[in-house]
Amino acid sequence: MFIAQELRNSNIAEYILYMWQVEDTIRAFGCSLSRIRREYIEKFDYTDEQKEEEADWFGNLLRMMNEEGCREKGHLQINKTTLQMLEDLHAQLLGSTKFPFYTSEYYKVLPYIVELRNRGANKEENEIETCFNSLYGMMMLRLQKKAISPDTAHAVKEITTLIGMLNDYYFKEKREGLKFED
Repeated sequence: MFIAQELRNSNIAEYILYMWQVEDTIRAFGCSLSRIRREYIEKFDYTDEQKEEEADWFGNLLRMMNEEGCREKGHLQINKTTLQMLEDLHAQLLGSTKFPFYTSEYYKVLPYIVELRNRGANKEENEIETCFNSLYGMMMLRLQKKAISPDTAHAVKEITTLIGMLNDYYFKEKREGLKFED
């Protein structure tokens, strides 16, 4: 909860990846709040009050996962909504002539998005979700200390640049608003 709150206010892209990891963490503990408390939350250097807040947060996420039918796979609606906000902003940036650097980076990344989408199971997902899935996949490969090909590393580097730009525009839009037209 504490990490999620910080990321939500400082890096929306990392927030989404973190929340996906939290969903997988809940699944890894068999969707059992008592196991999450005992085997996960207890390992943090939190006060008893903080541990209780964290357990409540995990409990709420677990309840939502049950209600939304994503105990085994998929993402919570709150995470889908955040991702959709980024997809909407992405479309606005591409639809405007005022963001040529973003558009240029997008066209550099587009071949990777197309290739990833063609390889993936869900060919209907939007471009930003494809980018996030690749970033999350890379994160999982690194955590598992698996080999990453130079081509994959290059593709993810380009995707990271695009998502980093989108992240920056997201916060600029929140702070001061973006002017998409003259």
